Amino acid sequence: MRLRLETRRSDSPWVDTVWTCSSEQVTAMTSVAGACWGLVFWERGGRTYAGVTGPETRAGTAPVPAGATFTGIDFAVGTSLRAVPTPALVDGGFGLPDTARRTFRLDGARWEMPGADDAEALVDALVRAGTVVRDPLVTEVLRGRRPTVSGRTVERRFRAATGLTHGRVRQIERARTAAELLAAGDPATAVVAKLGYFDEPHLARALRSYVGRTAGQLREGAGGAIALDLISA
Repeated sequence: MRLRLETRRSDSPWVDTVWTCSSEQVTAMTSVAGACWGLVFWERGGRTYAGVTGPETRAGTAPVPAGATFTGIDFAVGTSLRAVPTPALVDGGFGLPDTARRTFRLDGARWEMPGADDAEALVDALVRAGTVVRDPLVTEVLRGRRPTVSGRTVERRFRAATGLTHGRVRQIERARTAAELLAAGDPATAVVAKLGYFDEPHLARALRSYVGRTAGQLREGAGGAIALDLISA
């Protein structure tokens, strides 16, 4: 039983990661909290499908369709679909109707189904069409800059753009990084110090909530299939 998940970072300011996934005799996996919304495309039994995924605020269990292969685009935090508010996607998502063999429909237009190597070309086209937009204030905040507007305005716009608070985004991203470090062999004490956790129990609680694994399971590669590319990380 094996889940083959590969991710790569993107040079596009609109994209966080691009990923592919296939499985052998895996029917379920641990889904991991993530701050990004995304587009996902998959093929199964000669049919193709497309969907929109939202940010996830907790770890859980997700089914893995037998014999399916996936390509996904996780968009940068602060981007959003013009037609769908990101808060409406949190811990959810939806399938895209009228998907054909090589095309899908989104925001009233038809688009070419992308592969992992040309995901950025699709994103560029979506941005040019105004289908994918972003709030520049959120981008400033994520880069550590201090906007000239009030903190209340920043938080309101951050929630509107991402569906999450800035603090929740930091917590999710920190837990995912902790999982990658632990899987790579870093001891828990080093991860606590490196990422600024108060102590190991606080790290353990974050891992349970956002990753669905203990530090020991991450070190040993135990616990079954998980939606994190820990080998590449």
